[in-house]
Amino acid sequence: MGGTTSKKKKKIKNCINWFEIPAINFQQSVDFYNNIFGIEMEKNFDGNYAMAFFPADNGIGGAIVAGPGSTPGDSGPLLYLNAGEDLNTVLHRVEPAGGRVVMPKTLINEESGHFAIFIDSEGNKLALHSKK
Repeated sequence: MGGTTSKKKKKIKNCINWFEIPAINFQQSVDFYNNIFGIEMEKNFDGNYAMAFFPADNGIGGAIVAGPGSTPGDSGPLLYLNAGEDLNTVLHRVEPAGGRVVMPKTLINEESGHFAIFIDSEGNKLALHSKK
C-alpha cells in the first residue's frame, strides 16, 4: 500500500518494420531505385495502387507506392536506406538516374559510419547509410 510498482519496459527490436516511398510517375521511380541499387523490384497493381517492393530477405521491407494519397515531398521524416558496404557505389548512381545529391558522403563517426542525402526522381528527400 502506498508503494510504487516497478514495471519492466518492453524493448522494441526495430522501431521501423515497413516503409513506403510515394511516387507520381511510378515507372520513373521504380527505374530510379532499380538503377541506383542495381536491383529489379517486383511490381504489383491492384486497381487503385501500384507498388514495387525493395528486395529484403530479413529485416525491414519497403516499397515504392503510387496511388491516392501518395504524394512525394522533400520535408517530413528522413528515411535512411542501407547503401551496403560503401555508399559511394549507390550515391554515384543518383544523378545519372535522375536524382540530385544534396549532401555528399559525410562521416558521422568511426563507429556509426557515413551518410549522404539525396532527392529522388520524384522529389522525395532520402538518405543513404553505410559503415564505410
